[in-house]
Amino acid sequence: MSKRVAIIGAGPAGLTAAYLLGKENQEVVVFEKDPVYVGGISRTESYKGYHFDIGGHRFFSKSKEVEDFWTEILGDEMLERPRSSRIYYNKKFFSYPLVAFEALKKLGIIESALCVLSYIKAKIFPKKNPQNFEDWVVNQFGQRLFNIFFKTYTEKVWGIPCKEISADWAAQRIKGLSLSSAIWNALFKPKPSSKGAVIKTLIDSFRYPKQGPGLMWERCTEKCIAMGVQVKMNSGVKDISLNNQKWTVQTEDGTSYNDFDYVLSSAPMRELIQSVKPVFSEEVLNNAAQLGYRDFLTVVLICKDEDAFSDNWIYIHDPSVKVGRIQNFKSWSPYMVPDPNMACYGLEYFCFEGDGLWTSSDADLIALATREIAQIGLTKPSAVVDGYVVRQPKAYPVYDQEYKERVSAVREAIKTYPGLYLVGRNGMHKYNNQDHSMMTAMLAAKNIVAGKEVYDLWDVNEDAEYHEGGERGAEHQKISERLVPQKLQQ
Repeated sequence: MSKRVAIIGAGPAGLTAAYLLGKENQEVVVFEKDPVYVGGISRTESYKGYHFDIGGHRFFSKSKEVEDFWTEILGDEMLERPRSSRIYYNKKFFSYPLVAFEALKKLGIIESALCVLSYIKAKIFPKKNPQNFEDWVVNQFGQRLFNIFFKTYTEKVWGIPCKEISADWAAQRIKGLSLSSAIWNALFKPKPSSKGAVIKTLIDSFRYPKQGPGLMWERCTEKCIAMGVQVKMNSGVKDISLNNQKWTVQTEDGTSYNDFDYVLSSAPMRELIQSVKPVFSEEVLNNAAQLGYRDFLTVVLICKDEDAFSDNWIYIHDPSVKVGRIQNFKSWSPYMVPDPNMACYGLEYFCFEGDGLWTSSDADLIALATREIAQIGLTKPSAVVDGYVVRQPKAYPVYDQEYKERVSAVREAIKTYPGLYLVGRNGMHKYNNQDHSMMTAMLAAKNIVAGKEVYDLWDVNEDAEYHEGGERGAEHQKISERLVPQKLQQ
């Protein structure tokens, strides 16, 4: 029997669910507030023929189901790309993941010796039951390496001290990697004994759509529409209400859409919970309202390709500049740049919506980026011929010390609203990768088709694995860089 399903948000989670439900002949309506782009943070924007994505998105999953989905949508429009990234620190570039001897050489013999001693100290006298990011990483690497390779960049990204960031984020971001494992991998590159044995930050290549990740979701949207799925652009959702087991969706222009059996939302949890009727309890509303987000903006610089570098991106660990990461879109795919004599770089500035960086004029931001890329030594100001700015609100759910309890309260309360599913990164307030977002949507679609709760979406574990492991991860020893937070064992 066909169900009527409303999907809030045309990002990876929303469109994955729409496509799979469309294939099962369900009646689906997707509401997307952006007037132009699908894909959410995985969209690809364009300017004068140059394409750029919002943050950089590698297509790799240890879930065969996710890999097969990507192949089904794009086929031979997916490229296999080498993974290449570095860290910029103290006017030097370090390979990332760290190459042990190169890192020690560039740090210098005295600093290297102090780092090793600091690491040994951390192993002999570890911080017990680490609850914050700093303590967790110091246990893995030692205080000096934490200060060099983690502190500055992490605080740029999140805008709060490392002591205030939950250890969950460290555990899922760099789980399994320590100084000893990094050195061992650099020396011997051992093959993992199983898919799950791959160290979580070591990845050597990935797939990537020819013209950026947005191509995946544009094609997916086309296929959805061909199956009868309605995709309503420029249709932000104002509220959703449940009455007699049926949902009504009201958009910001005042239009109401009725008789939905299910609502799948990838909208930010903080916003969605405030818009549900009957209203949640005051406690749940307060918990949702206090969830935090980190925003960022990308300053795109179109340059003469005079000082080419091959990295996909470079992490900037230098506190003397504000930029946090620099993308090289031509390195992601040559099809992103229309002129082979030109290059297109994206300088990412992490900020809070409404702060000084966010509200700066585009001209000032382009001037700032031009100065900083020259200061780092990647190109000269004279090579910059044009610029463009993209602002991305709510890019990352914040993992502060209270987020887990707040999300748990919301998750428990939602159980009393039949047919309401939260999916994706912002929907579930999980700093996850694209494939994890897709897997939550896949399982929601399976539940809807089955007409019962076969899967608990919140149990999707690290690497977006649930019930089917992918051969790709085993064969190529690759992993996703953003994993689901894992509670540390006491």
